[in-house]
Amino acid sequence: DVCSSDLFHEFPKPTIAMIRGYCIGGGMGLATCCDLHIATEGSKFAVPAAKLGLGYAYPGLKRLVDVVGPSFAMEIFYTARQFTAAEAQAMGLVNRVVPDGELESYVKGYAETIAGNAPLTIKAVKAVVSEMLKDESRRDLDRAQAAVVACFKSNDYEEGRRAFMEKRKPVFTGT
Repeated sequence: DVCSSDLFHEFPKPTIAMIRGYCIGGGMGLATCCDLHIATEGSKFAVPAAKLGLGYAYPGLKRLVDVVGPSFAMEIFYTARQFTAAEAQAMGLVNRVVPDGELESYVKGYAETIAGNAPLTIKAVKAVVSEMLKDESRRDLDRAQAAVVACFKSNDYEEGRRAFMEKRKPVFTGT
């Protein structure tokens, strides 16, 4: 499983899969480890395991099921066909589809938007969602709650409320 080390999934910052062209097999597995997925209109997605006689273990299938749900995951594996970017977006595999020549600028702008928001809030959302996706017996709900509490105790919470009242853009420091 591409995500077995959880390097992408457990990474404390948001991760974005920037997809151009073919996203097949292991490439698709790696993409599903990321938080967000942005692809070009011409991108193609597939897991050709059924055409090769390959079996996929629980971790690899679990990640795909978490992203697209069981029915689409089975369709992807059962048919082993290539899906267009529009189909992938309809499945929930892709968050956004952009014209082929605009991928880098779109992802840069998307990342800047995320970076302009409160870092502790982003961290808390990532922590809570990460725990949700774990098997129930492995969830650390105290970790998730601590991340939320940290938001409310932060200077950024005060700054966000003050900026809202003053009708200005907040300046977050992550503290």
